[in-house]
Amino acid sequence: MSYADEVFKSNVKEILDNGFCDIDCNVRPHWEDGTPAHTTKAFGVVNRYDLQKEFPVMTLRKTYFKSCVDELLWIWQKKSNNVRDLNSHIWDSWADENGSIGKAYGYQLSIKHKYPEGEFDQVDRILFDLKNHPESRRIISNIYNHSDLSEMNLYPCAYSVTLNVSGKRLNMILNQRSQDMLVANNWNVCQYAVLLHMFAQVAGLEAGTLLHVIADAHIYDRHIPYVKDLVKLEPYPAPKFWINPEVKNFYDFTVDDFKLIGYESHEFKHKIPVAI
Repeated sequence: MSYADEVFKSNVKEILDNGFCDIDCNVRPHWEDGTPAHTTKAFGVVNRYDLQKEFPVMTLRKTYFKSCVDELLWIWQKKSNNVRDLNSHIWDSWADENGSIGKAYGYQLSIKHKYPEGEFDQVDRILFDLKNHPESRRIISNIYNHSDLSEMNLYPCAYSVTLNVSGKRLNMILNQRSQDMLVANNWNVCQYAVLLHMFAQVAGLEAGTLLHVIADAHIYDRHIPYVKDLVKLEPYPAPKFWINPEVKNFYDFTVDDFKLIGYESHEFKHKIPVAI
């Protein structure tokens, strides 16, 4: 059984059994037909994944790994905020007529800031510190920039990363303000597991623990039947993760430098409605 499946089952069971339902609240998200998109949610969910043991991908339903990695590289490597630089349509609902999602995600990572050592954007500062100051407790990115929120077409969900080196192991905390458990939970987990492997490899370290902190872990009302069906399934074993060992520069990685070997998953035939 994939450990990611165990975590997902535990999380959604807790949400459905003991979560808060916001049916009486005036919620912002809505369905395509204009109906309010209500949720049942849990506050403060914390999940820990040891990447030395296995790669945390779900098998209860397929995570489209290449698209997942492509979006990660779009944000963290290309530092783009334009959907025309992305090879999928997952951001189309939040893009304007020019393809821009505003001053969000990759845009924030591209902004240069002044340091004693010179100017760096957030990604390059992480790379610099991992190489020159691996003992630092200040290796952090944060894209929840309050001064630019009014110009973002979607406020960042996964907004902050903290990196910490223990010996030869690189560990990461991913902070997320909001998590659609059915649509995006394993998608984000896979992305930041890949990102941790990337940072570790270029820094000459080993990928260690990914700690995922979710402030608002929720299941949308129209997703509940799908979630209940998923947790009845018997998971497959976790696949083996491969990262191209020849790549030593963070900006040289492509989607083809990552593979899940022996990945099996259950077929999911439903078209999932997405709240916007």
